[in-house]
Amino acid sequence: MAAVMLPGGVGLCACKGVRRCLVCEKSTDSGGSGHSTVKKAVHLFVYDPKSGLAIRSDAEPSSFPFPGVVLRENFISEEEEQKLVQAMDHDTWIPSQSGRWKQDFGPKVNFKKRKIRVGIFSGLPPLSQKLVARMQLDQSLRDFQPVEQCNLDYRPQRGSAIDPHLDDSWLWGERLVTINMLSDTALTMTLEQGLPEMNLAEEVHVRVTLPRRSLLVLHGEARHRWKHAIQRKDIQERRVCSTYRELSAEFLPGGEQADLGEQLLNIAQSFEGSPLNVDSTQPLTKSED
Repeated sequence: MAAVMLPGGVGLCACKGVRRCLVCEKSTDSGGSGHSTVKKAVHLFVYDPKSGLAIRSDAEPSSFPFPGVVLRENFISEEEEQKLVQAMDHDTWIPSQSGRWKQDFGPKVNFKKRKIRVGIFSGLPPLSQKLVARMQLDQSLRDFQPVEQCNLDYRPQRGSAIDPHLDDSWLWGERLVTINMLSDTALTMTLEQGLPEMNLAEEVHVRVTLPRRSLLVLHGEARHRWKHAIQRKDIQERRVCSTYRELSAEFLPGGEQADLGEQLLNIAQSFEGSPLNVDSTQPLTKSED
């Protein structure tokens, strides 16, 4: 689908295939989200960060342990949030799919062909240096060394969302770390094949509330088994997030591509980076959240 600009400054559309946003829906008079409107049975749960349980919200009370989620509220201050977003808005936002805009700090990657091009990757942005140091003070992130940062801008005027997906695990390592800014939202965790251990044959959703200025870590089953998504209905105000990714074992010392991993890590940790100006008409090769 060609990029579309609507009056009123809503912005460009870069949707492709089955992806849709409000911009392309209005421009093509599609009259819907582009997804099937057939309702399917879904079991709904809400994640409780205090107990670590997913608690049922649509039927008789029941729960199950939901490991692999770490949530730290007020990870950044209001002043830091303002400075971070101002710095992002000073740079160029590139239209992405499903009504999101993005900024990439990392190598250009073709995940299908498993090829990496360092290209003009110049490191993570300067303001991230202090944030990464703070992350490493947390028990769950003591050895966390990110080599990629993706900033995403979600707005209700564009119908911003992201479909259920699993992040790549060939290049990216065990932990996905996200800082949520400007508004509260929710991450929807999905297990399409159901949860046999709970005798749930239909799709299961677990809603993880993300407070403004909080930090989220996904690892283990929450990273590799459960797909994650941001639903359109959960973007009520502008939301900006920064997601940080570390290297997989293949690119760490002792791995087959340890030399390339060391090169990427050295560049990332210079903290002198500028966002990559990715042409939105080209196929996406980056992971997003």
